Amino acid sequence: MITLYHVAGARSMRTLWLLHELGVEFDLVTLAFSMEALRTPEYLAVSKLGRVPALVEGDVTMIESGAIAQYLCETYDDGTLHRPPGHKERNEWLQWIHYAETIAVHGAALVQQKVFIKPDERSPVVQKLESRRLFKALQVIDQHLDGRDYLLKSGFSAADVNVGYGAHLAQELIELAGLERLADWYARLTARPAFQKANEPSPLGEHS
Repeated sequence: MITLYHVAGARSMRTLWLLHELGVEFDLVTLAFSMEALRTPEYLAVSKLGRVPALVEGDVTMIESGAIAQYLCETYDDGTLHRPPGHKERNEWLQWIHYAETIAVHGAALVQQKVFIKPDERSPVVQKLESRRLFKALQVIDQHLDGRDYLLKSGFSAADVNVGYGAHLAQELIELAGLERLADWYARLTARPAFQKANEPSPLGEHS
């Protein structure tokens, strides 16, 4: 049985969303968005950095969301959500799976500024710089989506899940005016039942 350690709104949403897309059974452990919850001895025994996601299945433990996406797709997918070695879109699929971190690193910097750093210690310069970098990273997506509904011409895949989380986070952090193609793509993603299930409120603790 798969166990996913998750914080609502965090990068672990990528994995939660993907699990729902795959339709596999899993246990979900929802942790509070706090250093105290993520630094308990019990959780540090699972993830030494005290971050989410963490996915455990038997003797497999993974803590990088891009690698988790590859693992889940290569283990459970029938070819719908991933592009296997030899597929003509394989390299493009891999590129977008990991481009998600390019987006997330700027989002995380802004979350640090807006949430974790004390108001009198926040840097307007850092916030302005990271906002521009985040917008630029999303602008690349907007331009890429010209003439297509999803990141790959063949259709929806796990790449849209990983990158889609970046757009989901960004719309809470910066103004996305002018990125019409990205907005249309994001609307298609949020209409998916698996996306909606991944965003349902859940009580702290473990459930299936």
